[in-house]
Amino acid sequence: MMMDLKLFALRGSDGFGAEVAAALDISLAALEERDFEDGEYKARSLENVRGCDVYVLHALYGDSLQSPNDKLVRLLFFAGARRVRCGVTAVMPYLCYARKDRRTKPRDPLSSRYIAQVCEAVGIARVVTLDVHNIAAYQNAFRIPAERLEGGGLFVTDLAHLIGQDAAVVVPPDAGGIGSRFELQSSAC
Repeated sequence: MMMDLKLFALRGSDGFGAEVAAALDISLAALEERDFEDGEYKARSLENVRGCDVYVLHALYGDSLQSPNDKLVRLLFFAGARRVRCGVTAVMPYLCYARKDRRTKPRDPLSSRYIAQVCEAVGIARVVTLDVHNIAAYQNAFRIPAERLEGGGLFVTDLAHLIGQDAAVVVPPDAGGIGSRFELQSSAC
């Protein structure tokens, strides 16, 4: 039931959050965010979430205002304070450190597993992300449900309109993205 759903979007993801809320025909849940002079941060819900399905949307990519680390800490602190009976779903369209999912050299960190552990430690009950580097490693890193949405297909129609009948090849930046294939067909135009 939509009235039991609360969708929060942290600063930096609030524009996208507003679009998601509009698509769901709901309002973004109200929150307060504050930066302190020493670089620390706090956020708090301005709404009661007891008994609600709580979703926190925050993309964990670095930009000119916040590093991936800053965004991760903000998500963890906010989600940890929102513990409700059913838990919090963290919607992270971009999941930082997801590419570091295996050891390629001795003493390499398994950063994706560490991200999973801290999400679980603060009480996140489910994670949702977009186009992860390695689906098996992603799902194995988490002990909670870890959903992956594929976004590549969304670009096919737009790309087909741009290239028309010309042949095109889209190449991922590394071998990890080779597993995804999307056919461009003239019927998509």
